[in-house]
Amino acid sequence: MGMRNFIIFHETNHDGMAQRYFLQLSYKGTNYHGWQVQPNAISVQGVLEKALSVILREKIAVVGAGRTDTGVHASFYVLHFDAENKIAPNFVFKLNSFLPHDIAVQRLWEVKNDAHARFDALSRTYMYFISTVKDPFRTGTSYKYTKRLDVPKMNEAAVTLFDYEDFTSFSRLHTDVKTNNCKIMYAKWEQEGSQLVFTIKADRFLRNMVRAIVGTLLDVGKGKLSADGFRKIIEAKNRGGAGASAPAEGLFLAGIEYPRGQTVVK
Repeated sequence: MGMRNFIIFHETNHDGMAQRYFLQLSYKGTNYHGWQVQPNAISVQGVLEKALSVILREKIAVVGAGRTDTGVHASFYVLHFDAENKIAPNFVFKLNSFLPHDIAVQRLWEVKNDAHARFDALSRTYMYFISTVKDPFRTGTSYKYTKRLDVPKMNEAAVTLFDYEDFTSFSRLHTDVKTNNCKIMYAKWEQEGSQLVFTIKADRFLRNMVRAIVGTLLDVGKGKLSADGFRKIIEAKNRGGAGASAPAEGLFLAGIEYPRGQTVVK
């Protein structure tokens, strides 16, 4: 499906019905208390709703593909919103001019009115970045860890994730989800120059799940935990047995897959 950029015309659709749009964006989460609107705290969702409401001259509520925690980034994120006013060329440029420097919009496109940025997602991909040297240009967007890590052992442990569906051991406690089951499709550490990158893809993720997995795999890389010990942590279904969560600054939501024809597949 071809993508076009848009600008607002301040008139309502002739049929009086709202049109649903998907918006692709990216953001650096350092200055935000996560994605979701919170009382007395700045959030990515809150900033976007304010900007869209001003530009479109109507109250806009957005629904994101998922939550990101305080300090977590997104290099690829999708939300949806409904608007009654018509939108025409150059809207993305205008919205970017209104938004702060750490939030950028890439694309906007029309979707069916029952399309849903969160519930229609087939998978999500996260990437975690570790800088193995001091690098001032990666401050805030990677976790600096300069000691030796046994990457082959970390990957040996990571493949055991494919054998399980219940990831209670890596879930934040006292959440309101109905199930802790997830299907992990990809999980691997790779060395890219002075950066160590962990990529993980699943149909869904639990709150704090990726950072808990990364933190526990780092224990494997440090020699504090064996691959078999990592497996036993998963089987125990007890968050208390897993490692500490890795710092938020290294985590990016990097991809979201939707049914073909609805939006970009990445």
